[in-house]
Amino acid sequence: MEPAPTLTCRLSDLPAEELPREKLLTAGRAALSDEELLALFLRTGLPGCNVLELATRLKRAAGSLAALGSMEAADIARLHKGVGRAKAATLAAVFELGQRAAREQVERRAIRTAEDVYNLLVGELRYETQEVMIVLLLDTKRMLMRCERVAAGTLSRLLVHPRNIFAPVFQNHAAKIIIAHNHPSGDVSPSAQDDELTRTLKQAADVLCIPLLDHVIIGAPTASQPRPYYSYAEHKKLT
Repeated sequence: MEPAPTLTCRLSDLPAEELPREKLLTAGRAALSDEELLALFLRTGLPGCNVLELATRLKRAAGSLAALGSMEAADIARLHKGVGRAKAATLAAVFELGQRAAREQVERRAIRTAEDVYNLLVGELRYETQEVMIVLLLDTKRMLMRCERVAAGTLSRLLVHPRNIFAPVFQNHAAKIIIAHNHPSGDVSPSAQDDELTRTLKQAADVLCIPLLDHVIIGAPTASQPRPYYSYAEHKKLT
């Protein structure tokens, strides 16, 4: 009995029904592996490396599909020698389109909990290598109007001024806001600087009569913080 073809064989050696495009057309998109889906957008491989093997190498080099999906085109191109700007740009565009589609599903609903905030932003923030702050602009019914990046900092420090937070609030006539930022380390425990920033923004929001509903820190689960996010509102630290 002949062994099944492996990823290192030539694509031309595979049965037609096993080629990614034909497999998608006959069996549906859910039938394809991550590598087969990536191969459809990469289109061609490299010398000595077919397109399925290239897709496997890119996913492995990134660490996960989610990590690959968070990368800019320049970062994808650096994962493997010979991956040019065109292939990298195509993958970056595909992942961004998928993230926007997922975000659109969330944006149709009201943002009522810290988990809602996490689900909305995790794809955008979890794999950032520096801290990024985003303000969620809400209407009177807590429906999301838009998200605005208002600051970015170093690995361990975020520099933000209240005017950066509240300028888009007034420009977009938002009724309420939630602020969120990431911890690149994954540990969502708030720092002394996070506490100080939250107090400052809460005081400014009270003066401006703009309810600050929450400050959510996005990261990953740890032994001390089993949830992948920290909510100032849930911990009664916004009063």
